[in-house]
Amino acid sequence: MRAVVQTEFGGPEVLRLVEAARPVPGPGEVLVRVRASGVNPADAIVRRGDFPSFGTPPFTVGWDVSGEVEEVGPDAGYAVGDEVYGMPAFPAAASAYAEHVAARADELAPKPARLDHVHAAALPMAALTAWQALSRAGLAAGQRVLVHGAAGGVGHLVVQIAKALGAHVTALAGASGHEFVRGLGADEVVDYRATDFTTVLSGLDVVFDSVRQSDRSLTVLRPGGVLVTVNEQHDQALAERVVAAGRRFEGLTVAPDRAGLEAITDLVDRGLVRPHVSRTFPLADVAAAHELVESGHTRGKIVLVV
Repeated sequence: MRAVVQTEFGGPEVLRLVEAARPVPGPGEVLVRVRASGVNPADAIVRRGDFPSFGTPPFTVGWDVSGEVEEVGPDAGYAVGDEVYGMPAFPAAASAYAEHVAARADELAPKPARLDHVHAAALPMAALTAWQALSRAGLAAGQRVLVHGAAGGVGHLVVQIAKALGAHVTALAGASGHEFVRGLGADEVVDYRATDFTTVLSGLDVVFDSVRQSDRSLTVLRPGGVLVTVNEQHDQALAERVVAAGRRFEGLTVAPDRAGLEAITDLVDRGLVRPHVSRTFPLADVAAAHELVESGHTRGKIVLVV
């Protein structure tokens, strides 16, 4: 099979498309013929060597997959030909930038019927982050939530899932992204470049922060409100400041979650959530995909077509 392998840490140029051995599924696993693989900022972090627990090269990066079951290991519970998607193994290696991936069956779910493989592959890591963040916050209908980075890969799904849960959503985005996030269902949009959001917002129930604005976000939360951060989740000093201010701190590291995927699938198939794919690349152009995701200015997701 073809797979993207790197033999050293570095920039996008270290990613090489090579011939590799096809994995063999073990007990409780399936072999997935990957049709598309989402590209996430976490992939670039691993590639650069900024995720030490991942280990050292050679390895294949990537977690988001969508494809068909091609081989079934003992007790896996799927059939050959089933269309599945997921984020297997995180934070261990899933080796998703490849034509085949062996994955635990309980870390995959049936692909949303409304989506092709490209759009399904855009969902797992970003949508699970959004779903788990809002679940940890206990977001309820009628509550007010602020979403940082609302036009980005995770943010555009937080906006949609929060709206599906009945929340009032305020989105922070640059002026060029306002029409996009309004189209996702945002009730209110603030241009973070032109306006200091702390001067125009207050009394919010939940803040979702993916851009390291946690201390400033704390000022717009009501007493008892919840700050969910996905970049400062291990900052104990920040957690203590949040608690001292009478708010709740939730630091999130996304995890494989079949039940979460099934809930996301339900929202997608009911027409309440749809991932936005801004660009696709063939597997051979993986370096260009990484350059784009590291620019920090993409709308929605980038996907590799395998």
